[in-house]
Amino acid sequence: MKKILITGESSYVGMSLVKWLANYPEKYLIDSISLRNDSWKKEDFSEYDVVIHVAGIAHIKETRENKKKYYKVNRDLAYEVAQKAKKENIKQFIFLSSMSVFGVDNGVININTPLTPKSNYGKSKLQAENLIKYLESSNFKIAIIRPPMIYGKGCKGNYSKIAKLALKTPLFPAIENKRSMIYIDNLCEFIRLVIENTKTGIFLPQNIDYVCTSEMVKMVAEIHGTKIKMTRLFNIFIRIIKINTFKKMFGDLIYERQPEEYENLYAIYDFETSIRLTEK
Repeated sequence: MKKILITGESSYVGMSLVKWLANYPEKYLIDSISLRNDSWKKEDFSEYDVVIHVAGIAHIKETRENKKKYYKVNRDLAYEVAQKAKKENIKQFIFLSSMSVFGVDNGVININTPLTPKSNYGKSKLQAENLIKYLESSNFKIAIIRPPMIYGKGCKGNYSKIAKLALKTPLFPAIENKRSMIYIDNLCEFIRLVIENTKTGIFLPQNIDYVCTSEMVKMVAEIHGTKIKMTRLFNIFIRIIKINTFKKMFGDLIYERQPEEYENLYAIYDFETSIRLTEK
């Protein structure tokens, strides 16, 4: 049996992980802690086998005033936790990073894509990765996970904004695009398998299916019994206008496919099922 400590007990991923791993009481003992004050520094990490660091800040508008907070929380705090984990003989450290470390707004990303983050969120996550990687040793295994857009019931972020829009607008652009996303339970199962197999390295998990924004909006509307008409009237305008909101919603941004045996590790729910579970 493995003992697991999750940092960020009130975070969406942290709470979801606790629930998911609790499905395996014969395999895992799970604790979670908050890092909102310095009391975590007094915790004894030595009784655990794995530390999963999911604490961080995201989904807030970046400003000049909160720039330092991104680096203090997403970089410095993550590194402090990793140092403590290594010092207290943790066998495996899992760090939840982000697709944002690539700094790519459109196109295809793979493990060799250059890392040129544009936002403070992406920069702070990448700097944390680089600091943490230097701590790795034969006795301190490190796994870095860079998920794309995470979604699920109660999750904040771009998915919830799009889902709300699907219930309010009578018209929506019928644009064919592809986005990499990951349903929260698929992500939790992927992390579980990283733990189970003591995997190390950098991982780019995603759903098996790429997502078309228009199809997703149509599906959300149908689940709620809302009428929405898909139209191509706005397509030319959306393709021409270089507005970040439109690029994020209707552009292509995907992780390159991994070998089938790798993908099957986290194909717990297909996209339609995951949307139904999210919107139920």
